[in-house]
Amino acid sequence: MIPVGEFRNLATEQREKYRVLKPWWDVFSEYTCIAMLMIGVFGCTLQLTQDKIACVPSPFTSKTPEVINCSHIHNYGTNRTSRHTLAFPASPIIQEVSGRKNNLDIHQYVFVNHYCYERFVHWYAKFFPYLVVIHTMIFMVASSFWFKFPGTSSKIDLFVTILGKCFDSPWTTRALSEVSEERGEEKLFSLRRNTMSKDTTERKPEEEETVLLLRSSSVKSNPEKKSPEPQSPPSVLDKKEGEQAKALFEKVKKFRTHVEEASILHHMYVLQTSLKVFQFILIIVYSAFLVPHIEIVVRCYVPPDITGYDIYCCNNNKANLFSKLAYCYICFVGVYGLLCIYTLYWLFHRPLKEYSFDQVRLETGINDIPDVKNDFAFILHLVDQYDALYSKRFAVFLSEVSESRLHQLNLNHDWTAKKLRGRLAKNTSNRLELHLFMLPGLPDTVFDITEVESLKLEQVNNVTIPPSVAKLASLQELSLVYCPAKLQLPALNYLKQHLKILRLTFETAEDLPLWMYTLNNLEELHLDGPLANEASKSGSLDSLRELRALRVLTLHSNLTKIPPSLGDVALQLQRLTINNEGAKLQAFSTLKKLTNLVSLELAGCELERIPSAVFSLSNLQELDLKENKLTTVEEIMSLQHCQRLVTLRLWHNKITYIPDHISKLHSLETLDISWNKIRKLPSRLFYCTKLRHLDVSHNQLSHLPPDVNILQGLQFLSAAFNSLDILPDELFSCKRLKTLIVSNNCLSSLSARVASLSQLVRLDIKGNPLESLPLEIWDCPLLTRSGLIVEESLLDQLPSDVQIKQDKA
Repeated sequence: MIPVGEFRNLATEQREKYRVLKPWWDVFSEYTCIAMLMIGVFGCTLQLTQDKIACVPSPFTSKTPEVINCSHIHNYGTNRTSRHTLAFPASPIIQEVSGRKNNLDIHQYVFVNHYCYERFVHWYAKFFPYLVVIHTMIFMVASSFWFKFPGTSSKIDLFVTILGKCFDSPWTTRALSEVSEERGEEKLFSLRRNTMSKDTTERKPEEEETVLLLRSSSVKSNPEKKSPEPQSPPSVLDKKEGEQAKALFEKVKKFRTHVEEASILHHMYVLQTSLKVFQFILIIVYSAFLVPHIEIVVRCYVPPDITGYDIYCCNNNKANLFSKLAYCYICFVGVYGLLCIYTLYWLFHRPLKEYSFDQVRLETGINDIPDVKNDFAFILHLVDQYDALYSKRFAVFLSEVSESRLHQLNLNHDWTAKKLRGRLAKNTSNRLELHLFMLPGLPDTVFDITEVESLKLEQVNNVTIPPSVAKLASLQELSLVYCPAKLQLPALNYLKQHLKILRLTFETAEDLPLWMYTLNNLEELHLDGPLANEASKSGSLDSLRELRALRVLTLHSNLTKIPPSLGDVALQLQRLTINNEGAKLQAFSTLKKLTNLVSLELAGCELERIPSAVFSLSNLQELDLKENKLTTVEEIMSLQHCQRLVTLRLWHNKITYIPDHISKLHSLETLDISWNKIRKLPSRLFYCTKLRHLDVSHNQLSHLPPDVNILQGLQFLSAAFNSLDILPDELFSCKRLKTLIVSNNCLSSLSARVASLSQLVRLDIKGNPLESLPLEIWDCPLLTRSGLIVEESLLDQLPSDVQIKQDKA
């Protein structure tokens, strides 16, 4: 059997668990129910343990028994005794019993008592205690039904659990204490300011300087400076407590999403309160009507054949007490009903489906706590009736600012300075870079790595760069890859002076930070993302007028025209790169303003000819037109106006031939026409006598012109992936050639004159149908085994002494 103590513990635990959702009227109603239950239990005990009724035969009888009233006989007997005379009723209908047995047996009295109790005592006088118990139980069930209803119990249990954890969480205390410290410092600063304003006329110059120092000590205005008065450190939050608080934030978010959808809790509470009001009215009405039926003297008619008497006068032993208990019970029910009516008034008088944290925001200083609605709002209104402190502490977990502070704290635990130093590496620009990928935030410990030169944040959430970025004295480069970042004002002022390179990768033009346009010492800006909307497809860059030091600009986007804002930096811009990802670029008028441009790259712009605006760039030294749709470059002669042009890249196009007037480009040093459809190289090409780098790979060439020997300064030649079947002997007259790549052609032999290439360090002849290698190949003094790229089978054919000689080399 289950001991009674278990039920007591269960009831105590449940009462303690849900106490925060029980306003004062519910608590008062519970005690009222307990009082009513005690009345019912007391009445039931009396009813079950004591005699119910005692009957005696009446000395009178009548052919119409209804006329005999026991109270009348009782009064008549009393009057007769007082007169000491024997008198009879004047009415001939009532007469005294005579000639009958008057000494009844005890069993006959027991029978008459039971018979009269069952037949003639009013049912309310018999069952009143049981009704009290039943009514009280219904009241109790109705008061707690919404805690057990399937549609509400899970929400209530979860809320009470979360509320208790939020109330006791160390993070709640820490967050509120931090806000209190900040507000205290604000009040202190305000007090000092008022005091100093009164004494301004009496203040000395030295004192005025002290005023300025105090004014700058506010935590809000400058978090990096310490307060003039020592502050006690906030409570330490270890990693485990931080993780628990983080889990609470997630639970509160999910709970809010789930509970704000409907208002079933409010409806259920209204329904059960209405039920209690209806029950209260019903009980008051029928009890007021039936209580007078609890009579002390009851007349009972018994067939005379059983005892010889037909009229019995019975005394209801508990009628007097039950009558008083009934009136007392009605009073308690009245109090209970008034509480229920007040509850209904509270439910409909106030907008309980909306809850505003205005007061909490005012008291705590946490201004981003959102207002809530529906069931979430209703249960918070109930909690306020218990203690408003619960809502205040619970609101901490509704604040995004509080959550970001917690995330920051957890990040600092997870990403220590030692761990971050282990991720340092040199990037392609030979800068010491710290790359952070997919973190929930930016750890403060990053700013303890003072040697960082490049900071790269990729898909890092909720990034706000604080003033402590000033600790990174070596920081020159910042990369934000799908990582919108905010800057605090002191941090922005620092980056304005020290940041040289900014790389941004974004999803929409709206993600471009406005602070980007204020970095007046920025030298390089690299943007990767859509700079145009679907309607206009035009550049959406704001004014670049503040970027007075900008030298390099890279746009990896989908433009239809070059952004007009480039004109703001036209005089200082030296390198412009536009990768349009296959979108057609049509308007080039802005290019004419970039008179000091040194390098221009237009890649993936669907160009069918070289834009005429390029020819006006007199200072241009490098032109790259990669991945376009150029089929002819007849207008290449106009590039002679670009007298400083030394590099021309026309790779990854559909060019079929090179015009002879390319020879007009006398200053050309690098020419890349790889990945085209060129079948023949013009002899006039080699009259560009300053060529140092020539790449004609991945074309359809069948031979190289003998005029190649004109290029005596040639150092790099790549003709891989063509259809060459022989190399002209004149090629080996290019004495300065250091790299020769002719892999994947149709060469069946290699001339022994390769030995004359005294500066050759790399020779790639792999992928050709060569039968053997000339032994003279090893006469190239700078060519090593690692610099020779060829099939291993050809090397195995060499004599062993040559191999040993080469291995030693």
